[in-house]
Amino acid sequence: MRCIKFYEGFHQKQHYPYIGYGHRLLSGERLTWGLTEKQAVSLLRSDLRKLCALFRTYGKDSLLLATLSYNVGPYKVLGNKSIPESRLIKKIKSGSRNFHKEYLDFSRYKGKIVASISRRRWTELKLLFQS
Repeated sequence: MRCIKFYEGFHQKQHYPYIGYGHRLLSGERLTWGLTEKQAVSLLRSDLRKLCALFRTYGKDSLLLATLSYNVGPYKVLGNKSIPESRLIKKIKSGSRNFHKEYLDFSRYKGKIVASISRRRWTELKLLFQS
């Protein structure tokens, strides 16, 4: 959670539709910009808990995948009707523990590697990858 807080930062009005530590406001949510630190942490914890539940079937990789999905969205990892399943998920499903390259491929924005995102992915791997 500290990793997400560090890289997301605390979102203000200019970051709409994000609030707190990267929570995306959903239609009907009644959150205000006067969010306290405690409320923002609670919201982050709730979001992360939901993502961990989504990835629970991936065992020891569930927190790593949840943390990645918090930043890129679960559909980019798991796939959906219009986006195929990621190479990362395919490799994990095959039982391979050698998926660092596939994880680090999520360091791209509009096809180009972004240094700050790359640092974030490396940090997540160092903190959360279990061999």
